[in-house]
Amino acid sequence: MLEVPAADVADFFAPERPGPLVQQHIALTGVGVCRVDRWPAPRTVMAASGGNVALRGVPRHVDGLAGFVEAPPEWLPTLRAIDPGTAIWPRVIALLPPTTQTPAPVAAVRRLEGSDAPALAALSPSIAWIGATWGGAAGLAASGWAWAAFDGDRPVSVACPFLVGRRFEDLGVVTEPGARGHGLSTACAAAVMADVRSRGRTPTWTTSPDNRASLAVAARLGFVHERDDVLYAVRTPIPPVD
Repeated sequence: MLEVPAADVADFFAPERPGPLVQQHIALTGVGVCRVDRWPAPRTVMAASGGNVALRGVPRHVDGLAGFVEAPPEWLPTLRAIDPGTAIWPRVIALLPPTTQTPAPVAAVRRLEGSDAPALAALSPSIAWIGATWGGAAGLAASGWAWAAFDGDRPVSVACPFLVGRRFEDLGVVTEPGARGHGLSTACAAAVMADVRSRGRTPTWTTSPDNRASLAVAARLGFVHERDDVLYAVRTPIPPVD
């Protein structure tokens, strides 16, 4: 497939809606790649960033496809031809109503800076995915879009817009296992919420229906259910719920 600028295939991903925003994220941040089967007049489009993939257009075999794939249902037979083990991962998508108050800032939470990259790179492997759509720890730290709570010089909870669109920003948050149960995920996500709103966008939240901890944080912050959806796990295991 041929690489093209993300902006050139924007129509395939319109209108923007809450949830996965892979093409939009690439267009706005430059992290990731968009490819088409031909140019001009593409029939099949793929956007991929940090192991997250969005597919549109005519279903067809895509060489090397792997990751968590957002695609219309008619793509499933093609995905299972690529990987017979393709699994369906249920997702819950929520958004923050405009009338919901943003919690007050917590002094222990601050914005990450580029100099925080080495410490961020030391996150436990199970939660290191938080930087995937920003090019890894260095990219996330330098972006200015992430917030963290620290234990000394070590970040133990990190939140950021995991995927960024023009209308919506889908939040991600992780906390080290030993630091859970102290409200750090909520505090970090609240700081990101305030940032998202300052940009005139709406925060959204995507998780799995069995991730009770994530659902509880979303509920505490005031997110409300928008819809149920699925991702397709192609050549990629669905992560266990911590």
